[in-house]
Amino acid sequence: MIICTNKNALFQAIDKCKAQGKTIGFVPTMGALHAGHISLINRSTAECDTTVASIFVNPVQFNNPNDLQTYPRTLETDLALLETNNCDIVFVPQVEDMYPEGMQNLEHYNFGTLETVMEGAFRPGHFNGVAIVVKRLFDLVQADKAFFGDKDFQQVAIVKQLVQQCTIPIQIIPCPIVRESDGLAMSSRNVRLTADERIQAAQISQTLFAAQKMAKTHSVQEVKNFVIQTINAVPALEVEYFDIVDDTYLQSVQSWDDAERIVGCVAVNVGAVRLIDNVVFLS
Repeated sequence: MIICTNKNALFQAIDKCKAQGKTIGFVPTMGALHAGHISLINRSTAECDTTVASIFVNPVQFNNPNDLQTYPRTLETDLALLETNNCDIVFVPQVEDMYPEGMQNLEHYNFGTLETVMEGAFRPGHFNGVAIVVKRLFDLVQADKAFFGDKDFQQVAIVKQLVQQCTIPIQIIPCPIVRESDGLAMSSRNVRLTADERIQAAQISQTLFAAQKMAKTHSVQEVKNFVIQTINAVPALEVEYFDIVDDTYLQSVQSWDDAERIVGCVAVNVGAVRLIDNVVFLS
């Protein structure tokens, strides 16, 4: 496995792969890797000749300075995990590599209503920060395919829109959510939960799964009320938002007939930790 700590080293490694006619798969991460990330690596190695991962905690996508400061960083463990799972190239840039001009007056993308709902409403500027770093990483890696986890459902929609707006020659591959044995969606932030919070956090996915069954006989509004009330009844949990939306424009639906594919997306504060999850109601 080749570890590249600057752009020049990455360019050399990528150029060698391109010269050999190899297809390149890319998995961008912020580190603190878990089985969800590894599922993306495995998907890439199955579909592409060369797999590239990046590890970079992107400061411009954090609208909460404390969240940036407390985001887990486990580089040595991450590198060992990637090597064990047949990753070929890892790009580990410094902030100066990604933002040589500094982090003021950066480019701005317009994603319309996609960036004003759910995560966009509660984390202003977050998706622009995601788009900035993803576009720069795509330009550097020059991959054929990029693999993203469906847990960050809205982020995947934003990245697809970014690719379309900027005419980037890359295929975006969404991959299924990987869950713990009790259903909790795997997240790098899970390690920040206390033992008691971790137990209670499982109620997030369990409530969403119950809502899936309930949707067969109840209205959209009834399902919304059920999810919010059930999660809020758990002492350590507080719903920030729960919405039931179409899977393309992420706009709220009023009826199960409003879209062919409908998804329920939730953000929950578990103590000081913010977790997101989603389930598909109609597909």
